[in-house]
Amino acid sequence: MIKLDILSDPICPWCYIGWSNLTRAMAARPDHPFLIEWHPFQLNPDMPAGGMDRRHYLTEKFGGTDGALRAYRPVVEHGEAAGITLNLDQIARTPNTLDAHRLIHWAGLEGRQTPVVAALFKAYFTDGRDIGDHAVLTQIAVDAGMAQDLVTTLLAGDADADDIMARDAHTRSRGVSGVPSFVIASQHVLSGAQPTDTWIAIIDEIAEQIRDQPQ
Repeated sequence: MIKLDILSDPICPWCYIGWSNLTRAMAARPDHPFLIEWHPFQLNPDMPAGGMDRRHYLTEKFGGTDGALRAYRPVVEHGEAAGITLNLDQIARTPNTLDAHRLIHWAGLEGRQTPVVAALFKAYFTDGRDIGDHAVLTQIAVDAGMAQDLVTTLLAGDADADDIMARDAHTRSRGVSGVPSFVIASQHVLSGAQPTDTWIAIIDEIAEQIRDQPQ
């Protein structure tokens, strides 16, 4: 297997699109070699702990509705091409994603990381749920097979929060300024939501390299 590290934030639409494209490629090549691990990167590290009203957030970031529409038009188009539904008008609140990243970390300890990440993407972008809300995060965890009591207790405290923030800061110190970023075998970095065809070509190239290795 070949390690594929993915740096992302569950409120990053391009991360969702990039993941969908990669998922399609892996479905087309079910013998793909990737062993996936997700890593934290907060788009809004200074977001208040309780999040922010979505309209207020868009006004601060894009100068209002018109600016937001211009910025998100290509996102919606690429989302449709990737086969995912982005109900951006259903999002009422932009959350602080520290707790979501903590949940992703805990899910990784149980081998449930990717299902949790996928559920976070869908909850936020398709269902318009607040993934900063502990009840929402707990339900996502339970649906992925994690223990409700344990997750509830962990979310109520600050377990692993410092570690998540330190990992985020370390990533930025190495020059990463946006996500998604994909690191193949700790050597090759791909930035942005790569098309499915690109991933298929990469998988095929890796498979060829493996075949050519001396036995």
